[in-house]
Amino acid sequence: MTIPKPVDNLGALQGYHSPQVDVEVRLNTNESPYPPPPEWIGDVVAEVERLAFHRYPDREASDLRAAIAANHGVGPEQVFVANGSNEVLQTLFLTYAGPGRAAAVFEPTYAMHAQIGHLTSTEVAVGERAPDFLLDLTEVKRVLDESSPSLTFVCSPNNPTGRAESRASVDEVLELAPGLVIVDEAYGQFSSWTALDLVDDDRPLVVTRTYSKTWSMAGSRLGYLVGSAEVVSALWARALPYHLDVLKQRAGVLALRYSDEMEGRIGSLVAERERIAAGLSALAVEHWPSDANFVLFRPLHRSGDEVWQALVDRSVLVRNCGSWPRLDNCLRVTVGTPSENDRFLAALSEVVA
Repeated sequence: MTIPKPVDNLGALQGYHSPQVDVEVRLNTNESPYPPPPEWIGDVVAEVERLAFHRYPDREASDLRAAIAANHGVGPEQVFVANGSNEVLQTLFLTYAGPGRAAAVFEPTYAMHAQIGHLTSTEVAVGERAPDFLLDLTEVKRVLDESSPSLTFVCSPNNPTGRAESRASVDEVLELAPGLVIVDEAYGQFSSWTALDLVDDDRPLVVTRTYSKTWSMAGSRLGYLVGSAEVVSALWARALPYHLDVLKQRAGVLALRYSDEMEGRIGSLVAERERIAAGLSALAVEHWPSDANFVLFRPLHRSGDEVWQALVDRSVLVRNCGSWPRLDNCLRVTVGTPSENDRFLAALSEVVA
């Protein structure tokens, strides 16, 4: 007897991960540097005593969808929720892609878009971004004309490069795309505009969001999508029954009560992002503008691998992005607390001096 071989749909790909090492300053995974408000934690603890854990959760996550819908000024029928935005993306692939269909991505960008495509045996059509890492609309047209994708991904702000696309650019992609356009706004709250304003029941556009960043709930794994009622209905038909547990649903509802506090945090993190950028400008590194909660940079006189290790030696962890297309020697630093950002800038100053 032998163990059967798995489906060979990954090739040389490895599972998505970010190396974790024991350091004092962890700035590599774009999480919030702050825990949730203590009042929210108190609310969740109190809720635990009232939840019916012996019963299956609401399969439709009705209360959570209604709360998210109210937060964005849409109807609950336009909201789909899942275990992190990655499961939202996976459900999109299961619904609209797969064998014989294609998905378009524009590199460098979030690796999971292509990864889930390969997992679902979807052809991944790859285009290149412009030199400034924004979308090159001529390249977008070429890729879409050649592959006729059922899914076209626009990551805005883009991970790991940080730039948000303009509304005009997203409008143009919508005109060009033959299928569904997905605007991945995992970092949307840090940007000056959102494609949520473009969502309409007659428009082939969805916007994905996550509770992991702004809402300080990365450990909860909760994400959602806003789109047309027709798309959301199709996604629910492919979702596993009871896929979102009762505690997660309630925690997501309670978090939205603290929108004002979270908005205040966004302002602070954006100010710290700009302080990091100013600090990088004084060092021997190249860096790019960011509309997210991280900054991409490239050392000028040392390899990215060397600088990454030298920072770890100083107990500061950033993301090594050297394996991304066109990002040789690039590193990405998450915006942390002011003291963490001070530690990073001081350590980097020593390393690249």
